[in-house]
Amino acid sequence: MNLRTSYRQILSLSVPIMLGSAAQNIIVLSDNVFLYHYNSLDFAAAGLVGVFYLVIASMGYGFSRGGQIIIARRNGEYNYKGAGTDFQALFLFELLLSIIIFIFLQFFSREFFTLFIKSPDILEKCVEYIHYRSWGVFFSYIGVALIAFYTGIANTKFIIYDTVVLIVVNVLLNYVFVFGKFGFAEMGIAGSALASTVAEIVAFFVFIGYMAYDKSNRKYELLSFHRLNISTFKSMFGISTPIVFQSILGIGSWFLFFSFIENVGGRELEISNLLRTVYLILSIPCWGYSAGINTLVSNFIGNKKRQAVLPMIYKTTKINLLSTMLVSLPIILFPEFFLYPLFGKEDMTLILLAKPYMPMLLAILMTFSVGGIFINGLIGTGHTQTALRIQTIFTVFYILYSYFMIKHWYFGLNWAWAAEIFYWGGITIMSFLYLKTKKWHFLKF
Repeated sequence: MNLRTSYRQILSLSVPIMLGSAAQNIIVLSDNVFLYHYNSLDFAAAGLVGVFYLVIASMGYGFSRGGQIIIARRNGEYNYKGAGTDFQALFLFELLLSIIIFIFLQFFSREFFTLFIKSPDILEKCVEYIHYRSWGVFFSYIGVALIAFYTGIANTKFIIYDTVVLIVVNVLLNYVFVFGKFGFAEMGIAGSALASTVAEIVAFFVFIGYMAYDKSNRKYELLSFHRLNISTFKSMFGISTPIVFQSILGIGSWFLFFSFIENVGGRELEISNLLRTVYLILSIPCWGYSAGINTLVSNFIGNKKRQAVLPMIYKTTKINLLSTMLVSLPIILFPEFFLYPLFGKEDMTLILLAKPYMPMLLAILMTFSVGGIFINGLIGTGHTQTALRIQTIFTVFYILYSYFMIKHWYFGLNWAWAAEIFYWGGITIMSFLYLKTKKWHFLKF
């Protein structure tokens, strides 16, 4: 694909990725909606264990993003066989990583949760969820490798259809397994985990079927045996590892944030879980544009068009801000209307309790919309270690701020959630300043 810096090009590449990257967010939404209507304990536990599983998923996703950047660079250089070789290396790496993570989840997750969770009931629910959810790690990790390949070569249309399959299967099975419909046992939070796992397995095999049918990928020689030398893995590992640590730092700090909230009280955890669910859904545009800017930046550098990188980041930021504002404002202004079908029972108690924090959520989304694009534009240049250093600085600040603002000087959830604004605001400034230096012009891999 001949990439350009037009708004149309940015949209055509980013929108399918946006929907694809929405998959985990929508799975979280689906889990939360069904568990909210099941009982409050399972819903509260889902908020905590859901963030934990996002950390797990982000590890596989982080490595796939590194592979995506390298594949995009090879594609920009018209080195199609090299892109195919890099995909095979990524596929193998994700498979090995999934085995390690599965072993950890199956045998050590209880001990891990015990370090952070005070309530024994919440602890048991988290362990129930992970027991079933861990089986999806294999298909999740290998699945993001497939998506990384198609994103890297800027052929993203099928991601939409595969995401639809994932969402439909997940929603239907959540209804069946959580409440015990059609002869199945009532499983609650464990059923929600099983539904998500089965949905990922189905979506994986649908994607494999498409790859076998798709003739446009033949030039990459995906089914031919490519010699995978150490330098291939070393390059991919070097690019990917900082991205993985970024994901772990970002979402891991969120896990700590929620563990602090859990110590405050069950009602605060429920409200924060609702805010988190709305945040994840309304941030879908940013995740899509962020993945798109990775491919665009890397591809343009491969085409020796470095001068187009910053203008493209600015354009993507503008589109992202507009998209996020259009999606967010109706829900922020009228949460009773939009959230009641999902989180309303006999009354709207939880929605009304969360409503005062909606303006803060809008401010967070706007800050994230800028910072997310700039840090991912920097990642697309291949300077992932610099991006990691920037994020580490502000993650440390985020954790310290959250710890003192929640556990020592608790002034309410508004001040607690304000940590997100300081976090993304700092990342925006540092990423912008580094991109202006042009030090990223000279990196090769």
